[in-house]
Amino acid sequence: MTRILLMGPPGSGKGTQARRLSGQLHIPEISTGDMFRSHLANGSPLGREIKEFLDAGNLVPDNLTTAMLRERLQERDARDGFLLDGYPRTVSQMDDLDGILDAAGTRLDAVVEITAHDDEIVRRLLLRSDAEGRSDDTEDVIRHRLELYRQETEPVIERYGRRALLVSVDGTADMDAVTVSALQGIEAIRTQP
Repeated sequence: MTRILLMGPPGSGKGTQARRLSGQLHIPEISTGDMFRSHLANGSPLGREIKEFLDAGNLVPDNLTTAMLRERLQERDARDGFLLDGYPRTVSQMDDLDGILDAAGTRLDAVVEITAHDDEIVRRLLLRSDAEGRSDDTEDVIRHRLELYRQETEPVIERYGRRALLVSVDGTADMDAVTVSALQGIEAIRTQP
């Protein structure tokens, strides 16, 4: 069983690596963004609650995100492992995840952080914005998102580091090299005494 958490700022290559690592490790990639879209498309009770917040221009509250994740982790394909992408983003969500895993009698095996310098992230996201025709992704908006990431998510990364679960991988390296480094880091943490 392999239970991995993948973290990194927007534009670090985290989404690409999530797909690659879940395929290499034969575990489902569980993305909160994908779960939101699925619940919205299916019109589930959670989806209807989520829609109310999104329609009002608000963030989905932690309790709904956590409820959605708790439900997803109980599905058959996640029982033998998973790769979480996009959760937890905050210390509060980290505490919620700890509670979910404790209740299931399990824990994370490793936390992989994909890193990249701000200027590289800005460059990548501006290129993506141009390619996708997203005029709202300006340099100022991207830098603001990076600042929010630092404020909300870096404390989570620090806590996982203190638990000796953290592997940091340079997301600016070649895509295959990033995958190999992540897999080697996961294995090193899983086999430590």
